[in-house]
Amino acid sequence: MPETVASPVSAEGLRPDPPPPSRLFVLKQADTFVVTDAYGDIDGNGNGLFHDDTRILSMLKLRIRGERPTLLNTAHSRDNALLTSHMVNKPLGDRGPVGTVHLRRSKVLSNSGLMERLLCTNFGTTAVVLPLTLRYGADFADIFEVRGLHRARRGRRDAPEFADGAVVLGYTGLDLVRRRTTISFSEEPVALEGDRAEFEIRIEPGEVRDLYFEFSAGKAGHPSRMRYRREAAAACRLLRARYRRGARLHSSSRLFNAWIQRSRADLALLTTDLETGPYPYAGIPWFSTTFGRDAIITALQTLWLDPALSKGVLAYLASTQAGETSAFRDSAPGKILHETRKGEMGALGEVPFGRYYGGVDTTPLFLVLAGAYWDRTGDRGTIDALWPALLAALSWIERTIDSSALGLLTYARGKDTGLANQGWKDSEDSIFHADGRMVHGPVALVEVQGYAFAAFRAMARLAGERGDPVSAGAWSLRAENLRRGVERHFWMEDEGFYGIAIDGENRLCRVCASNPGHLLYVGLPSHDRARRVVQRLLSSELDSGWGVRTLGSRQANFNPMAYHNGSVWPHDTAICAAGAARYGERGGAVRLMNQIFETAVSFKMRLPELYCGFARMPGEPPISYPVACLPQAWAAGAPLMMLQGCLGLRIDGARQEIHVDRPYLPTSVDRLFVRDLAFGDRTITLQFERVGDRVAAVPHASDGHEVPVFVQI
Repeated sequence: MPETVASPVSAEGLRPDPPPPSRLFVLKQADTFVVTDAYGDIDGNGNGLFHDDTRILSMLKLRIRGERPTLLNTAHSRDNALLTSHMVNKPLGDRGPVGTVHLRRSKVLSNSGLMERLLCTNFGTTAVVLPLTLRYGADFADIFEVRGLHRARRGRRDAPEFADGAVVLGYTGLDLVRRRTTISFSEEPVALEGDRAEFEIRIEPGEVRDLYFEFSAGKAGHPSRMRYRREAAAACRLLRARYRRGARLHSSSRLFNAWIQRSRADLALLTTDLETGPYPYAGIPWFSTTFGRDAIITALQTLWLDPALSKGVLAYLASTQAGETSAFRDSAPGKILHETRKGEMGALGEVPFGRYYGGVDTTPLFLVLAGAYWDRTGDRGTIDALWPALLAALSWIERTIDSSALGLLTYARGKDTGLANQGWKDSEDSIFHADGRMVHGPVALVEVQGYAFAAFRAMARLAGERGDPVSAGAWSLRAENLRRGVERHFWMEDEGFYGIAIDGENRLCRVCASNPGHLLYVGLPSHDRARRVVQRLLSSELDSGWGVRTLGSRQANFNPMAYHNGSVWPHDTAICAAGAARYGERGGAVRLMNQIFETAVSFKMRLPELYCGFARMPGEPPISYPVACLPQAWAAGAPLMMLQGCLGLRIDGARQEIHVDRPYLPTSVDRLFVRDLAFGDRTITLQFERVGDRVAAVPHASDGHEVPVFVQI
């Protein structure tokens, strides 16, 4: 993941201490997102309303007679468009009895900003007067400040402005950009100040009163019932359209359906429609922006169902490909973007992440996705348009490998401000030797060699399709040379496993972690070694019972509460499961999918970025990681990748063929439909059904014609 640290108490201090994940609720629209507690309040403790990586609302507290109402329930709508909290009043003294006024507090994000509706219903027999106070504030903190980075200097907080019943809070940054928050109300407050608005709401017996508030980074309109309903309907339509794109899944299991629906709704929430096409932002709250690695893996997870997302990811990453060398940004010609930020600190160069390229794996994964997209769609036009970017990316890989004494793809940051570790486990302490000593670069990660191997093979396939057999042959040879190098330098025969990395002195880090599962995903190991890797991944050392640990429990530095040294990441487990399935280990893939499904049930169907890697105990749920993103794109996509692996499903769009190899279904599912699966210029439905101890696959074409589906049971 992005510029992360090892644990909530790391020396870098990049992690505030927010409320537990189960009490955080989020909405997102384009480059704006909001994180609140269950009451719908914001206290600035890691939550807030953010726009372009700046917190434009750091406090929002609704109080009645100075107290919080009593919370009844909080939930997102099914499509993630609305967030609603139900509350009831506490004693109001001579203004009304306790428990008679129901408050329905709903939020929606629109293009205008955050819109809120407070619906008050008096179920009592006497009139009630609600002395309501809305407190607000904006610290205009950069997202990196919110995460804990200290700034020696900040810009100027402007005095509040009042106009037409609205309040404008402003801040002029050191980048000379004036940022503002406009707060407006549907009815005039009885008192209005720079940090609060007060209302006296009289409600007769049986009466319903509503108030509307807006919080915008620009000029807000006048809140009203009509305006709220219009914007809420537009948000629902947008998210439902994203949700419905691509093939649909439906099974015989109600709980399994709920999991898939929540996962796809979260992917719809996190997807932003850029000029280049749809793009999944990484996660909320810390990574609600464009990340290269996260988006590519999310696209790979969803490609079989929705190729449009992969096309959008490829187009955007090609458009932001590095063209120059910068040690500060860890960029070099041909490299693919790691991360972008729009906040003040990125603009001033206080952090390198305004546009940062410090990910060693993003560039080969870009090529892997391009090859997978071709295999799935046969879309020659898109590949032709991407070809210059693909060649530039491959050229960077070749140059980097050729500069390595062992012929491996390595990384070493250019400046101390960049990421010390530049694979997906990018915390400071994630790569080390068997005795716990940290490594010094250049570092060659085992899974990155697998990505590079797959990138060469993808480019060889594409070159062959484009009529260039010479390049195809050369790149196939490079792939084979890299495969041999991995087998020679990383394999540990006594462990039956691959080491995690090779350090700058060409010494193997003999550490057993989840990374070799990614080698299975790209098909690098021999079948014999793959079988041994699967056995180790499914052993109690790595398999926690809730998924694959990032680090084996017998290894130095193991800590089930550490970010990368013992926790469980759903996307990582999904890649391991898909890799096992690639080598025919469907049973192991189903076992891991069952574990992740049961985890999702414990987390109310929304998988977090990660959770702790404690061993599963009878009757106990998985243990939350305190500052995990929720939702997270590649966690939401994890069940889709695992399901494809279990089904043994491969779609060859270029040859107009579908292959199903020895399909398995998750234990709780007896029947599964994959409906409206795009297949060239037609769509088909695949029905999978458990028959005895086997699973049958039956295709149904929408046009009634014969479907070229090859099934091996």
